[in-house]
Amino acid sequence: MPGRSLLAIWTVCSPGASSCHFIHSSVICFTVRAFIVFLSSVLPLSVSSGTGLVFGGRAVHLALTGATGFLGSRLLLRLLLLGNEVTVLARSGPGDVRERLTLALTAMGTPREAAESLMRRQVRAVTIELSEPWLGLSTTGFTELANSLDAVWHCAGDIRLDGDLATLRVVNVEGTRRMLELADAARRRPFLYHVSTAYVAGCRREGVVREDDLSAEHGFESAYEQSKYEAECLVRAWAAERRRPAVVFRPGILLSDQPVRPGIPRHPLQYALQLARTVMVGALGMDDGAGRLRLRALGREDAMVNLLPVEWAAEAMTTLAERSPAQGAVTYHIVHPQDTPVQVMTSVFESVLGVQLDLVPAVREPNVLEQEFPRHRGFTAYLAYRRRFDDTMARRLLGPFPSPADVDANYLLRGLRTADPTPPALAPPGRDPDPLHSGSFR
Repeated sequence: MPGRSLLAIWTVCSPGASSCHFIHSSVICFTVRAFIVFLSSVLPLSVSSGTGLVFGGRAVHLALTGATGFLGSRLLLRLLLLGNEVTVLARSGPGDVRERLTLALTAMGTPREAAESLMRRQVRAVTIELSEPWLGLSTTGFTELANSLDAVWHCAGDIRLDGDLATLRVVNVEGTRRMLELADAARRRPFLYHVSTAYVAGCRREGVVREDDLSAEHGFESAYEQSKYEAECLVRAWAAERRRPAVVFRPGILLSDQPVRPGIPRHPLQYALQLARTVMVGALGMDDGAGRLRLRALGREDAMVNLLPVEWAAEAMTTLAERSPAQGAVTYHIVHPQDTPVQVMTSVFESVLGVQLDLVPAVREPNVLEQEFPRHRGFTAYLAYRRRFDDTMARRLLGPFPSPADVDANYLLRGLRTADPTPPALAPPGRDPDPLHSGSFR
């Protein structure tokens, strides 16, 4: 992203500036400067101009869906710190959205004063219905929104891995269609950034998945995967027909080693742990004779899964957005260079849940708890994968970009802790309390 960057924020808040335009209170100004120094020490924040995203040196105005989600909230922070003006498109009313976003920013370490200032100065919230014509807005409101945009970031999605296809298509496919219509109606021909998932690869369990691969020939493990595949097909067709630039990001499974906190949506392993605890309630009396519950699940002991810190993913996406070519559709795998052995993941769950989990090619005479696994195939299918996601194009464009943190057992254990001594209420098995905005299983 171009123009006003962290350096610009520093300048307007410096002691030598004639006035502090970024925020009015000198105390808050100091807080923002201290926060930027902190971020600069822990994040490789870019301030360079990008191909196709420089508009005469002026700030970029973009629309962002899914901003209250696990990935979307991180993207919002990155985009704001890079100086962009953001219109958040959300289902909730503007006041509710602004408070949720402020809570999310502060939960990620932003000082409350700085978060409120970013929200006040650079964020506008608009209530929409993602799957409705004109996003549920009046034709005038829709046109005015479209004509104000330089870029469209579509991050919202229904991520329920056990959802039925018809329901998932409402948001994931029709919602994408509506965002393409928004980009179509815009006078400035805004760039489109679409967050998909590496798992559009479907049931392809081995081999290498290339960034430009997009095929349904292997089928899909879940309706979620199919709906995201169909959405990506829409984006590619739109870019080709309209001769417009579109960037598709395909992240792996996103998570964080930050403990569960109010204000930030949880990541997939936190949901999986919640699901496992819920299902186990009815099976506490079953054990292997040694006082430890023994469970078998379909899988491979040599299986691998791509787990990626969400903070790194957001940084990589915004950096690629700066540098991506300004023509046609291009796809980037946002993945960890080192896959995590599934056995590392299962050992962590064994430690936290106090069970023994064996990966086997077949489960004969399943007990009551093991009979639950097939009902949650959206999670358990990935215990048998050996495929690798190639990210050659993304790596080439990122250049000497810092590598993400290792996702090992210690990382996973940190991410499964809770900062609140009172554990959150359990949702019904397989249900995401806020499926349209969590955006963590990508």
